[in-house]
Amino acid sequence: MALSIGAHVDQEDPVAEALARGTDVVQMFLGDPQSYKGPVVRYPGGAAALRAAAEAAGVSLYVHSPYPINVAATNNRIRIPGRKLLQQHVLAAAEIGAKGVVVHGGHLGTDEDAGVGFDNWRKCVDGLDLPVPLLIENTAGGDNAMARRLEAIDRLWEAVGRASGAENVGFCLDTCHAHAGGIDLVDAAAKIKAITGRIDLVHANDSRDEFDSGADRHTNFGSGFVDGEALVAVVREAGAPVVCETPGGVEGQSADIEWLRARV
Repeated sequence: MALSIGAHVDQEDPVAEALARGTDVVQMFLGDPQSYKGPVVRYPGGAAALRAAAEAAGVSLYVHSPYPINVAATNNRIRIPGRKLLQQHVLAAAEIGAKGVVVHGGHLGTDEDAGVGFDNWRKCVDGLDLPVPLLIENTAGGDNAMARRLEAIDRLWEAVGRASGAENVGFCLDTCHAHAGGIDLVDAAAKIKAITGRIDLVHANDSRDEFDSGADRHTNFGSGFVDGEALVAVVREAGAPVVCETPGGVEGQSADIEWLRARV
């Protein structure tokens, strides 16, 4: 069975965006990705209409949670609103029939105890109602990030594994983030699977910056520093649906989707 390879698209009509790219899987935001405001379904007719349209078209939807969420934070004014916002997005994602909600692993200050951050993740998962899977994504930067280095991902997974509802937590592997975060892509998927036991979604992106740069800047395949063969190897080993978060709208993303399909 062929892998589903799609893209991150505008939230107004994600089904139409999927059809324009000739794909059956898309990722979207619900509302403002830079805000603590709650989720908004902008599709005409609301959540029920979007769910029906996606099901009729055979399109799988994934939701990317807002960027400010950092449930690892030691600062209550960041951590607690972040947990609340994440819960809201998970419930909204369930209403539209999404397959999962992607959330960044978060980070602590360089002088803070990483162990506190990992345990905050455990507490977060303990307190969440997860009607759809929560997919923790590896991140590119931060020396005290919860999901940048393999060692951190290992500690994060150990902590999350002790939470009630851990079976509803999966992993999203971003190739740009891994490259920029200092994880060798050649065997990245195998090493992460060895830690987590699963990869539920792949964010396939080239990187505008060099290996271990810590910079989260995506670009189209073949125009950055990610080795094409290594990227394809990740997708093959992961065996999970793929979302291209690359620039260029329909034209740029369609080209990336076709590039990857031809090689996988």
